[in-house]
Amino acid sequence: MSLLWTMEELVAATGGRPVGRALEGVSGVSIDTRTLNPGDAFFAIKGEKFDGHDFATAAMVAGAGLLVVSEAKLPALGRLAVPMLVVPDVLKALEHVGQAARARSKATVIAITGSAGKTTTKEMLRHCLATSGKVHAADQSFNNHWGVPLTLARMPVDCDYAVFEIGMNHPGEIRPLVKLVRPHIAVVTMVAAAHLGHFSSLEEIARAKGEIFEGVEPDGHALINRDDHRWKTLSKLASEAGVKNIWSFGEHARAQFKLVKCCLNADNSTITAKVDGQELIAKIGAPGRHMVQNALAAIGAAYLAGADLAKVLLALADIVPERGRGRRHFLKHPEGSITLIDESYNANPASMKAAIQLLDATPVDGKGRRIAVLGDMLELGAHSQKLHAALADIISETSTDLVFLAGQEMKALADKLPVDFRVEYRSRVEELQPLLIETLKPGDAVMIKSSKSVGFSKLVDALVKHYPAAVARPVNA
Repeated sequence: MSLLWTMEELVAATGGRPVGRALEGVSGVSIDTRTLNPGDAFFAIKGEKFDGHDFATAAMVAGAGLLVVSEAKLPALGRLAVPMLVVPDVLKALEHVGQAARARSKATVIAITGSAGKTTTKEMLRHCLATSGKVHAADQSFNNHWGVPLTLARMPVDCDYAVFEIGMNHPGEIRPLVKLVRPHIAVVTMVAAAHLGHFSSLEEIARAKGEIFEGVEPDGHALINRDDHRWKTLSKLASEAGVKNIWSFGEHARAQFKLVKCCLNADNSTITAKVDGQELIAKIGAPGRHMVQNALAAIGAAYLAGADLAKVLLALADIVPERGRGRRHFLKHPEGSITLIDESYNANPASMKAAIQLLDATPVDGKGRRIAVLGDMLELGAHSQKLHAALADIISETSTDLVFLAGQEMKALADKLPVDFRVEYRSRVEELQPLLIETLKPGDAVMIKSSKSVGFSKLVDALVKHYPAAVARPVNA
């Protein structure tokens, strides 16, 4: 078993007290017994809903090599026959291990934030940088106060590149996390009306995103979307934070990673980008104009990281959307096929617009229709009704044939769409399921999108289950 951390290193990082039999070290770090691998250190973090100490026995049964537990909880765990590391605060201990991982690493570190595109850009970099070296990147969207330290703590000492996603929904949340990550390259994908319920304006959101520049290493880089209306704010914040190298990507004439030409196809895109005075051509395996913007950010970050750009460009052709972020399923109907676009992971006004446009660009067969299935966009506060209603103008500009809506906030969109437009509105997502299955016909293209907690992923699962011969395949297959 190769060790990620020796026991000596963990004690030095956390200042913890070893209890139980001697242990050489651990092969991994976990905070979830459901995904724990034998030999992992299990950090018993106390969260909002669960206390990891309640799962200490389950961690032991799953094969945990070490339990990292709170001093206050030790009396209740003393009989467990597994080595322990006792600390005052388990989350703080995880942060300290993350700091130690960052201190020992010689990797080029990239941190990404933005109102949309964070995870997709991270996954593009994970895939593309792997052509130039060993890459470590966050699992899923581990971008909060426990996800970032966990990703750091899991970072192998020998990786060449490390890619972190940093999220927020309140001011001040990015600052402590980026100071843990200490990136060489900080990327802001875009600023949009996500989490607007916690902010007074888009300008305030931009300032919160700009906290990412405060942790950039000396002689590091800021990479900002030049097409974003908050470019000036973000570039100023980067400069004020002491970042000397400020770069940009986009269609704007002054962007250093500039989109020269773009051909949007049904299942991919082809772009010409100007980098360092040279025009480069790339195919992007995932369709959609928003994917082009994410790819430009990935190209820019890879260039600044010193990766082999020719290999990076070739790797973009193999990009496949993640579950809930544009992944396509081709459902076998008794009389043909149905294209299902799964955008159910999350939603804000910017990503909703991109998904509607993606549906518009998706071909249908025969008499097939384009069907948008939309749920509430959350955390928009007092702006919610207006922003939901505004989707009517976007839909009206496309060839969308039917709209299915569910959720309290989506009532504003249902009321705004023209009376001659076919709209099916229900208050709950469960009420849409039978109606949607009954409505679908061969040749249709259906796109499903909502904020994650609204639960529209249930509709995706229901459709895939309803059509037993359904297959998932890359969009560029």
